[in-house]
Amino acid sequence: MTQRIDIASVVPDGYRKVINLDGYTAQHVEAPLGDLIKLRASQINGCTFCVDMHSVDLQAAGVPVRKVFSLITWRESDWFTPRERVALELTEAVTLIHQGGVSDELYARALAEFGEAGLADLILAIATINVWNRIAISTHQKPPAL
Repeated sequence: MTQRIDIASVVPDGYRKVINLDGYTAQHVEAPLGDLIKLRASQINGCTFCVDMHSVDLQAAGVPVRKVFSLITWRESDWFTPRERVALELTEAVTLIHQGGVSDELYARALAEFGEAGLADLILAIATINVWNRIAISTHQKPPAL
């Protein structure tokens, strides 16, 4: 597949707005949780560019490679904390919003774990990676060569 339009070049002001939102969420969602939710949403959406980027970022941050690989099976793995589990469940619900949305029960658990501001930041982070996935997939953005 050939890369399509370069949105950053064509509409730099709009692209910068997404970068700014991403920068905000990176400052307000702790590491490595931010990259875990970015990777999980990207796996669901099938975004090769973002799966590559966030897998590499997690490994560079010292997250064990086995944990990175097992993210797709986080429900069965013992390597994820209760906080990470709530965030990953919320990530799946928001990313797959068309499958019933975020239940009241999940929302209550996420609110109890993160508080109002933390939950708001988490929802913004999940929404932002979904924007990036849609940009990368629709424009055929490719990760760097191996």
